[in-house]
Amino acid sequence: MIMMEGVIGDVFRKFSSYPVPLSACVIAERSSTNTQNLNIMTEWSQCEMNRGVRLRYCQQWSLQCNQRTLENAVPLGPCINIHGELLSSHSPSGARRVVIWEANNHGVGHQYLEVWGCNGLEKSLDLTALNKHGKVYDDAQFACLAWSPCEDKLLYVAEKKRVGPLAQASFLSANESRGLVVLEEEDKNVYVEDWGEGLTGKSAPVLCVADLSKGEVTICTGVPPHISPGQALWAGDGNGLIFLGWWHEPFRLGLKFCSNRRSALFYIDLKGNCELLSSDSGSVLSPRLSPDRLWLVYLQGQVFGPHHQCLSMMLYDLQKRTGSVLVDVVRRAEKGQFVGVYDSLPLHCWSSDSEEIFFSSASENSKSVFSVERRTGRITPVYDCNTVSPEQEFGSAKLLTVMKDLMVMSCSSPNRPPSLMVRFVSNAENKEWIHLGETGICERFDWQSIIITPPPEEENHQFSGLNFGAVLLKPESTSKRVKFPLVVFIHGGPHSHFAAEWNVNAAALTKLGFAVLMVNYRGSTGFGQDSIDSLLGNIGSQDVRDVQRAVLHVLQSNAILDADRVAVMGGSHGGFLACHLIGQYPEFYRACAARNPVINAATLLGTSDIIDWRYSSIGLQYSFDQLPTPQALTTMLEKSPITHAAQIRTPVLLMLGGKDKRVSPYQGLELYKALKSRNSPVRLLWYDGDGHSLSKVETQSDCFLSVVLWFKQHLNMH
Repeated sequence: MIMMEGVIGDVFRKFSSYPVPLSACVIAERSSTNTQNLNIMTEWSQCEMNRGVRLRYCQQWSLQCNQRTLENAVPLGPCINIHGELLSSHSPSGARRVVIWEANNHGVGHQYLEVWGCNGLEKSLDLTALNKHGKVYDDAQFACLAWSPCEDKLLYVAEKKRVGPLAQASFLSANESRGLVVLEEEDKNVYVEDWGEGLTGKSAPVLCVADLSKGEVTICTGVPPHISPGQALWAGDGNGLIFLGWWHEPFRLGLKFCSNRRSALFYIDLKGNCELLSSDSGSVLSPRLSPDRLWLVYLQGQVFGPHHQCLSMMLYDLQKRTGSVLVDVVRRAEKGQFVGVYDSLPLHCWSSDSEEIFFSSASENSKSVFSVERRTGRITPVYDCNTVSPEQEFGSAKLLTVMKDLMVMSCSSPNRPPSLMVRFVSNAENKEWIHLGETGICERFDWQSIIITPPPEEENHQFSGLNFGAVLLKPESTSKRVKFPLVVFIHGGPHSHFAAEWNVNAAALTKLGFAVLMVNYRGSTGFGQDSIDSLLGNIGSQDVRDVQRAVLHVLQSNAILDADRVAVMGGSHGGFLACHLIGQYPEFYRACAARNPVINAATLLGTSDIIDWRYSSIGLQYSFDQLPTPQALTTMLEKSPITHAAQIRTPVLLMLGGKDKRVSPYQGLELYKALKSRNSPVRLLWYDGDGHSLSKVETQSDCFLSVVLWFKQHLNMH
């Protein structure tokens, strides 16, 4: 057993240690008539298992270019550790870099803003000592760190300052106290809402401007009081700001992974005059300003319903103050056609002439890169991973940035860890992508992308004709007689998807001798809005049948898979489906592993940070004043795995996060008790300090080891 644990740990350690690119920045170094040097600065994440931390580092390259043709790429020295930085940003000129980081001084956490130039540290502000706001936001929902065009100011988002009980200030209003929230003595225990899972402690964001010449920080006034601002950027010549505002009245709903929250685009000048730019009845994200500062693109979706959806790309004319749809929602696409926008836009996504926007998005079983013309809305594939050709090296591609007309993207496959490729946006003579760094890592196992058509009896007649997908990973075979056990891996969401990209868990399982089937059931992103909508009201049935159909499909078409040794795993809605499958097909699956699964939607209703989804998932419209009815609770119960618990015979491993705000850990406990009372094999792992994603390094390692040992035990693998 100890030897087996060592092998499993070594594989997971190796696969987890492959670096993942997070962002990129391109800076022009020097140029002549034909030649130009570009510097690319990239930030990466890498797991360090010994310390149980996820490190961040910077790697730089110098690119020698001749008439927009890349001639050579040279790494500029070793990688640099930037672990501990919360946010960073290069100035428009590339001459300076700002960093916000946190340090512990005598047991007190302080946050600092530092500006670094070519000759060292130029400016340092102790943001905590200035006492203008609470902690700076560094999340993916609200955070920003933006230079003004003249590079003398910096824009970021932080928590509104909360002042403790002060007798002399208890009578002041919020405006009289300059926007500070003053708590009276008797109010110190008042509940403060936050923005849910992954955003604990983030409740009331404010826009902050650091004036570098004065060494001061000011809080922007004029933001409507019912709005929480974020994703801000400088407008025009730097006299105003554009930001997203999320409605937080009558109360906050979970925001992470949810693109369906009521929000709008606003402009505010530095005197506090605020103007609405977009519709105020939709959901918006990713505002991106063109290089000529005349155009703005952003993504827009509907409020409530599916918590993630196909989005429209909007174009806003800042001179005429008018908006239009540039890319519409795709209900469904013909084979080989564009299937819609599902992912956030890169921070820099415009061509230098402000004529094209570049983005990556889910596309069936892949992620691909596209461009759209500002004038016509014409969409062109830039790197289409669904096209089978000798030049197509990777299963998925994610665009990191477009700067100086150079595209930088992260590419990977299920058997190839991420690497970087670059290319100029338009070069009729040379459209070849250039690799940065090593690209030789390729694990010795196979994978394939599969499109599946449901049989007539499993059609959704309201949305007929929809296909769905899956990605199958198969270990390297040394003998024709060997049959591999199959692990069915189901994504959560449910409105997300598995791309044909590097996935540590799937790759490590395959390396250890399991075949892995990752299923994109109807309702997954990347297959059109009709597919997403088809799942509403059909959870626990349509998605369950799709997964089972995918499993039967690969078992019938792959003789090397062992139909008598099939296991299932998934988290959140994936755990919901895993538990449904072992209840609805009790003799089929030999082992199950579920992370923070939804077990009883009726009892989850009062504890989840996204209570709207509890209604939308069963086909009901949601409103803030909604109260549960017996009929609604009955439907939620009927669609839940707990109703099949008495039929479960499969050994179940449960992994629960004690701080999960999305799916209460008591959901898993409910199934645990139901199985224990029936003497059905079950094991529960409780991670007290972790949340819904079970994302801590040591948690992920322990979960993987536990899952593999569980599967090996119950699939009779030695």
